[in-house]
Amino acid sequence: MADTKTAWDPTLGRGDWVLSGALLQTGDDLETAVLISLFSDRQAAADDEIPDGTTNPRGWWGDLDSDTQIGSRLWLLSRAKQTTETLQRANDYIVEALQWLIDDGVVASFDIAVEWTQAGRLGALIVAHKTNGTTTSVAYQSLWSAIT
Repeated sequence: MADTKTAWDPTLGRGDWVLSGALLQTGDDLETAVLISLFSDRQAAADDEIPDGTTNPRGWWGDLDSDTQIGSRLWLLSRAKQTTETLQRANDYIVEALQWLIDDGVVASFDIAVEWTQAGRLGALIVAHKTNGTTTSVAYQSLWSAIT
């Protein structure tokens, strides 16, 4: 059974399900898994500084007491400066968010490149090397735009 297709809308900064007539479209399971992995908030680690100054670690309640978490910690960059260190943190968060796809044998590996696409906008190119030898790539020109 195929997953419901999710498409990313960069102008709105959100994903949405795709309709095929009156039905939900299926397919592009890997792209949907990557979208959910990157754009869902993973719970902050105990030593993470919460950018809004609260103690709210966000994340999905179902991840509490779980060895596996969904989502990414990209949300922690919301008040980060546009620096090389921030690029490295973004890369690390992306690697962390996508690792489950490697662990589950969905893909063999990922190539990830992050860059500042313009002032205050972080972009990424993600290439998935599938276990059958093919590749799929997706580019996000505005992976995170709340960085100041």
